Amino acid sequence: MNERFDNSTPLDAWHHRGMWQSIRAVAFDLDNTLWDVRRVLERAEAASQAFLSERYPNFSASYSIEALRAARMEIARAEPQSAHDLTWLRIETVRRLAIALGLPHSVGQEAFEVFIAERNRVELFDDVPSAIGELAMRFRLATLSNGNADVARIGIGHWFAVNLSAGLIGAAKPDVRAFATLAADLGLTAEKILYVGDDPHADVVGAARAGMRTAWINRGAQQWPDELPRADIEVIDLAALVAASRG
Repeated sequence: MNERFDNSTPLDAWHHRGMWQSIRAVAFDLDNTLWDVRRVLERAEAASQAFLSERYPNFSASYSIEALRAARMEIARAEPQSAHDLTWLRIETVRRLAIALGLPHSVGQEAFEVFIAERNRVELFDDVPSAIGELAMRFRLATLSNGNADVARIGIGHWFAVNLSAGLIGAAKPDVRAFATLAADLGLTAEKILYVGDDPHADVVGAARAGMRTAWINRGAQQWPDELPRADIEVIDLAALVAASRG
């Protein structure tokens, strides 16, 4: 049974005490779970484009941010075996286009270094630090993301025992291999892990298929897709997740 929790829900409304008693680790998605990624990516892509405009004006004159996105999508479709690695995809896209313009192949890596510096400048949702602190006193914590944010560079790596990305694993959520690697690195069976994320398909359905318990963090009051099996619990933020965990 799925239930939706917010910070005003009375304690006697929680019906998942048995589930929480079996949980030994809580693992998190990153983008749109711990921070708003849209503005981060916009800023990072703008910084990369500004670098290209100054250093390689012929490139920026030929390829706008929108054109680069389209090119990345084309390469991802053509090479699905590598598309899970977003770092590779960004570097390789610019590299190929630069070479076609007669520019150095290093342009891809140079532009990416500018991008990733901004990519790792994130503003955590207000509820995250205190919630993570409380959860860390009772559970092992981990992250599993399809993105390429670096929790160490962000400054929150010390919160987590395990940090994994699709690029590192070689498979992206909802692929069961991503969640199996998470369980293996935590040294736990899947049913002892609660996975928390904002994406119904990649995060909730993917983790559930791997045997994990699931929490959908629904910060924007979105409607759950009717065709998908629901998460074990739905919360509006991590403060509500902490409240649910107290039982």
